Amino acid sequence: MKAVGFSKHGGPGVLEVLDLPTPAPKAREVRVKVKAVALNHLDVWVRQGWPGLKLGMPHVLGADIAGVVDAVGAEVTDVAVGTEILVNPGLSCGACERCLSGEDNLCRSYAIVGEHTRGGYAEYVCVPRQNVLPKPAKLSFEEAACLPLTFLTAWTMLVRRAQLKTGEWVLVHAGGSGVGSAGIQIAKLLGAKVITTASTAAKLDKARALGADFTVNYVEKDFVDEVKRITNKRLVDVVFEHVGGQTFEKSIACLPYGGRLVTCGASSGDTAALNLKVLFYKRISLLGSTMGSKGDLFRILQLVDEGKLRPVLDRVLPLEQARSAHELLSNRQAFGNVVLTP
Repeated sequence: MKAVGFSKHGGPGVLEVLDLPTPAPKAREVRVKVKAVALNHLDVWVRQGWPGLKLGMPHVLGADIAGVVDAVGAEVTDVAVGTEILVNPGLSCGACERCLSGEDNLCRSYAIVGEHTRGGYAEYVCVPRQNVLPKPAKLSFEEAACLPLTFLTAWTMLVRRAQLKTGEWVLVHAGGSGVGSAGIQIAKLLGAKVITTASTAAKLDKARALGADFTVNYVEKDFVDEVKRITNKRLVDVVFEHVGGQTFEKSIACLPYGGRLVTCGASSGDTAALNLKVLFYKRISLLGSTMGSKGDLFRILQLVDEGKLRPVLDRVLPLEQARSAHELLSNRQAFGNVVLTP
């Protein structure tokens, strides 16, 4: 099968078109003929690598996958070949206390398709039966691929971790990113007042179209000053953080007494200064978040079917242009998701 992968970590140039064996599904797996795979910043981080990351090479990226069931393992009896599906990229043991409590993203063996295993930058991929869900009928494959990781991550951050409430204020960083554009929609669905940041006027216009109440061009204005102005110095109850080192300290400054900061990423750097006196005196909660429970994706897809949430697709490129797609992501030239098609 055709795939795009890398045999060493580095910049976009390490990505290359490969000819790999077509995988065969194990007993409880399904093989998916990939129709579309959406990019995430996770792809960039894995491609670049970090100390301690060990991958079988060549590695194939791609967590957000939509496609058609092409073959099933011997023990799979409830999914038919030809079914249109999308893939929940979270992998867990399925047998521990966390998994059986619906907290599978806290499983000690938790992994993500495309990060720890070969992913969807390929014509075919095999995943466990429990990781496939019916594709929303109203969506194209390209739109459906924009949903799983980004929306499940944003949902877990705002609903499960920060427990955002109706009437609260939330600051969503980088509203033009995949997870940011999902965060805006989920925050509005919960009845919050949303301030979001982005780097261009065009992105801010699109953020408002998604429901953002107020927008800040962080290139032209200090977002802390703007949060104070917009809220009349009330500040925001929740900061939706995933940018990292460049914004973390200022994000803390946007929180009032009892405020919450929830983060899922560090695209601008993984170290930040923190004044512990501010942390305990203001009773601030710092919440980490990675992906989410498999069960929550069913609710998200229901809301998509009802038209209350929608994928944000920036553009579609052929798989062979994966390098260009990574450059678009790294240079923040997309609003929402960039999608590849084999």
